[in-house]
Amino acid sequence: MKHRERVIRALNHEETDRPPFQATFTPEFADRLREVFHLPRQFSEPHHRDWYGYELEKLTGQDLLQASVGWSANYYLKQEPYTDEWGVKWKIDPYETPFGIGHYTNIARNPLRDNDELAMAYKAPDPHRPELYKNVERLVKEYGDEYYIIGRIHCTIFESAWALRGLDTLMTDFYINPDLTNHLLDETGGFHKEVAKKMAQIGVDMIWLGDDMGAQDSLMIDPELWREFFKGRMADIIRTVKEIKPDIKVAYHTDGCNYDIIPDLIEIGLDVLNPIQTECMNPEILQEKYGDQLCFFGGVAVQSTLPMGTPEQIEKEYAWLKNSVGKGGGWICAPTHHVQLDTPMENFFHLLKTVGTIG
Repeated sequence: MKHRERVIRALNHEETDRPPFQATFTPEFADRLREVFHLPRQFSEPHHRDWYGYELEKLTGQDLLQASVGWSANYYLKQEPYTDEWGVKWKIDPYETPFGIGHYTNIARNPLRDNDELAMAYKAPDPHRPELYKNVERLVKEYGDEYYIIGRIHCTIFESAWALRGLDTLMTDFYINPDLTNHLLDETGGFHKEVAKKMAQIGVDMIWLGDDMGAQDSLMIDPELWREFFKGRMADIIRTVKEIKPDIKVAYHTDGCNYDIIPDLIEIGLDVLNPIQTECMNPEILQEKYGDQLCFFGGVAVQSTLPMGTPEQIEKEYAWLKNSVGKGGGWICAPTHHVQLDTPMENFFHLLKTVGTIG
């Protein structure tokens, strides 16, 4: 079955020869994977918008290819601290694993944290610069016939706003500075709405929106706050891209436990929920309650099973997912986040064999 056809059928809740599969990799895991395939080293951080080729995705039998535009495209790996075009300052933090030292970029300074006047005057960068979309255009042109193409717009409203203001400060602003909060969310959401419109016009098959609203056991904010500040903005983006391209699918990435807002997401036109962390939400419950209204994307645990599980545990988790969120189609199999440096290569390849992307 053709990669693209497999995804389309699954998203239509039809059975396929195997579930569609997609994965992204931290730069250091990508380096290890390139060694396995005897490829030269090549920078391939999953969020950047530069063209780096899709050799690893093709060699691992993936069905969906993605390109990212937006604020999240600024947190790519560098070897020294830097400030992005939004004014957010980043630092590079190393971490150790059995497979070497990795690096994460973490926020070092929120530019609007201590200045309400500056925050009220803040303007997002220009989303209409043609250079932002060159990779997306090339991806659709070169791979769109064979693969399902995702335009990823992570940190669509909430996360880009708290990167500017500081998470603790923005959480307080919801209650004591609603006008300031609405201004910032209009700027971040407005920028990413324009990105989504352009991606839909270019012809991507799926718009991937995202803001981590869930903690491990509950939402990070009161559901009513989400409805007040985020629901309408998300609805506007979804409605707009579907007016431009009626057959486009919209996915929403939110880590953690999100039971409280799933009915709202369905109401505003969401097609696909990601990442389905089994440590936080039960896939059997999701399938029973929402399986006829939503598709699901993810499920393979990067907190536990993929880095620390046995081959038998990987097979067991896959079967659990396939028979719950994957029952009758409607599931894209994927790790719940980038495959991390601490993942044994044997585990990753056992997942691929279990899914059936490689022999």
